[in-house]
Amino acid sequence: MAEKLLEPVAYSRLGQVGARTPLVIAVPHAGRHYPRDLLAAARLPLEALETIEDRHADLLIADAVHAGAVAIVARMARAFVDLNRDEREIDPTILAKAPAPGTLLPSIKVSGGLGVVPSRIAAGGQVWKCPFAAGAIEARLALAHRPYHAAIVAALDEAHAAHGVAILLDCHSMPSIAGPAPGLGPQIVIGDRHGRSAAARFVGVAARTARLTGLRVALNSPYAGGHTLDRHGRPKAGRHAMQIEIDRALYLDETQRDPGPGLAMARRTLASIAAALIDEAGGHAIAAE
Repeated sequence: MAEKLLEPVAYSRLGQVGARTPLVIAVPHAGRHYPRDLLAAARLPLEALETIEDRHADLLIADAVHAGAVAIVARMARAFVDLNRDEREIDPTILAKAPAPGTLLPSIKVSGGLGVVPSRIAAGGQVWKCPFAAGAIEARLALAHRPYHAAIVAALDEAHAAHGVAILLDCHSMPSIAGPAPGLGPQIVIGDRHGRSAAARFVGVAARTARLTGLRVALNSPYAGGHTLDRHGRPKAGRHAMQIEIDRALYLDETQRDPGPGLAMARRTLASIAAALIDEAGGHAIAAE
């Protein structure tokens, strides 16, 4: 399957020029740009492809950005390329030609259909009509994946240069999780690759701040973070990265498609967590207005 790629629309950088604070926020899965060629190549309708979005997660960061954080927000849809996967996490079944041995990276996500280019999804099964021709996935990576991560690196470099420390908060949303009893599942999950991607003090202050808002919080289960944390988290070098998953029921309406009445509170919660992280880093605290 060959693709004619459209004008690059990889990401938006939000916030003021420079690094007012040590905090950088990334939003990899809320992109809603679906190129026409992507839709033509898919065997599933747009409505099915949208089910793998972190629907409107980009709206959660507005208060934190307004108060001083920098954000790198994906614009390209997750169905085009998954920015929280390693470039080598490719399902070989979507390739027209068998890859050379050792060039791909097997993972649980790939086996579940959600590699760097999704191959199948729960809402409809196989995503693509035909396998990808040589170079098609490489073109997607060049168009969206690499520019997005390069922008994160640049923002973290600015933050580290200005403050001596940089913190990346990788923002996601999740379906409601069942708990030990109805209504007792975690509403926020904070991941740090089980202690590998961020100092414990940052993870601790993020969790405590979320709990102070009355939300139920879990650490690393069932989401410990993915490629973004592996790639950008270097605690010994003063670069910390953690993932936050927010229950969609907190900010979407009953259809799970549009913003709901809880969006404002969810935004304030995320801004409070951002402020606490900045304060812990010794920078200028930001707060929701």
